[in-house]
Amino acid sequence: MGKFKRVCVFCGSNSGHRKIFSDAALQLGTQLVERKMDLVYGGGSVGLMGLVSQTVYDGGCHVLGVIPTALVPLEISGNSVGEVLIVSDMHERKAEMARRADAFIALPGGYGTMEELLEMITWSQLGIHDKPVGLLNIDGYYDCLLRLFDKGVEEGFINLSARNIVISAKTAQELIQRMEEYIPLHNQVAPTQSWNVEENHANHKGA
Repeated sequence: MGKFKRVCVFCGSNSGHRKIFSDAALQLGTQLVERKMDLVYGGGSVGLMGLVSQTVYDGGCHVLGVIPTALVPLEISGNSVGEVLIVSDMHERKAEMARRADAFIALPGGYGTMEELLEMITWSQLGIHDKPVGLLNIDGYYDCLLRLFDKGVEEGFINLSARNIVISAKTAQELIQRMEEYIPLHNQVAPTQSWNVEENHANHKGA
């Protein structure tokens, strides 16, 4: 059994032009099943989302898809996979996925996948969470993004310790192993407890 109870996977609603990306999604799903890790993801049944979610579901682990109402007709084709939570917008989608997961993994994807990945990296830097953030860098898909992060360090926009937030590997097995060994080394902008205090205060005011 793996260290994480539930892993959030960000990935494309497309499969990409090459079979290597579909294979990676299937392999990631298999690794989650072997470690008895449940899945939370964007809720779609198409593209890489459909492949990884179906693999985890068929393997007997729980699958939770979180999807905004507007995307239901676009990203769910045929039957949905596992449990589906329909939310009002993209902000609520990301918040629910983040709240319910113990770790985050990004497969290859487009703007949406990258935006979700970068938000989880930013939240870690800010101190909103201290969960591992992994990048499954299939066939060098994310090489340019990783070089951009290094450039940010070189030019003084990203702290060197914060660069270590991003864990990358070429295979799902190696990535999950590295994530299970992850220890946060960066200085959080604000302590995690302070974010929780602010959230609780806001909830109390709205009650």
